[in-house]
Amino acid sequence: MTPHDVPDTLLITVTGTDRPGVTSAVLETLAQSGVAVVDVEQILMRGRLVLGVLVTAPRDSKKLRRAVTETVEALGMNVDIETGTGDNRTRAQDRVHVTIIGGPLKASAMAAIAGRIADCGGNIDKIERMARYPVTAIELHVSGAAPDRLRTLLAADAARHAIDVAVQPANILRHGVRLIVMDVDSTLIQGEVIEMLAQHAGYGAEVADVTERAMRGELDFEQSLRARVKLLAGLDASVLDEVYDAIVVNPGARTMVRTLRRLGYRFAIVSGGFSQITDRLAADLGIHRARANTLEIVDGKLTGEVVGEVVDRAGKARALREFAADLGVPEAATIAIGDGANDLDMLAAAGLGIAYNARPVVREAADTSLNVPYLDTIMYLLGISREEIEAADAEAGIVTPAPPLV
Repeated sequence: MTPHDVPDTLLITVTGTDRPGVTSAVLETLAQSGVAVVDVEQILMRGRLVLGVLVTAPRDSKKLRRAVTETVEALGMNVDIETGTGDNRTRAQDRVHVTIIGGPLKASAMAAIAGRIADCGGNIDKIERMARYPVTAIELHVSGAAPDRLRTLLAADAARHAIDVAVQPANILRHGVRLIVMDVDSTLIQGEVIEMLAQHAGYGAEVADVTERAMRGELDFEQSLRARVKLLAGLDASVLDEVYDAIVVNPGARTMVRTLRRLGYRFAIVSGGFSQITDRLAADLGIHRARANTLEIVDGKLTGEVVGEVVDRAGKARALREFAADLGVPEAATIAIGDGANDLDMLAAAGLGIAYNARPVVREAADTSLNVPYLDTIMYLLGISREEIEAADAEAGIVTPAPPLV
């Protein structure tokens, strides 16, 4: 198309107190002029409406201006009409979703993020609120900024303002069925199962120290696991039931699994912990696949040994790939969530690797990180809002506590 072929357009912006019939009245008036609608956007915030309609310019634009103005003023609202050329500007090739999560989310943090996007040559095309409680989540649709560079720069601002910022390319994968693979200890559940078992054996503090060092990447995972398991020798197998009953699932985990299963998502858990716990957890939560180490039990007692191959750092990544192939989900459509150094390969293998309340070495390597105590905030990264989650629950008869007034 040459410059001479680009049509003239009118941008009609209506603002004021919302009331039923505003949009239909404006469009009815436009229809009488025979114009074509090029684009429409509408925002409603605390009862205030902003309606933008981009239309092709008619031969008699003065007549259209008068008609629209009369319609809008009769509704007690304001209108601004601008003449221009063509559609909205062509969107740049680099298009990303930037999700900002804070509790609270201060204006200074938003200003820093918006400024950094501008510094990268990016433009914020659209802003949506994904949640207002228990955290505030805002999604920015950004064009013209390279995802990798933007992610690196925004990470520094996120740390400075104590918020979470996720940068994801805007592509079709976000709308498809995905496989979510989660670590278990300190990710899906609170605490570490091996430490809970060690408490019964009288080695709680010693095992907790080794576990923390292993999660930071300071120790070989398999060697440290076998050393810790040896301390459990002689425990009665019934202790596993006691530990399972004491497990606390992280807030939002059940909501996330329940909601995304409705959309056809698949779930798996991969753990450096123990199948005697994870298999029951998977069945309880409705998780499709599970893989973990197996404690050896002889005559009702733990022997202090692990049966078979240890699920270590490489084993977790291998499990993700195998589960994806088994479930028919492309690896690019997988999401991995973890917190420790033994999750690094799994996070790297996934299409989207999320460090959840993770050690620094993991946060630095992951595609994005979340540092809030609510696992269901991950759904905001997938473009699913709190309102949509609660509406789906309401349809299923699940009552959600009323949100706080703001």
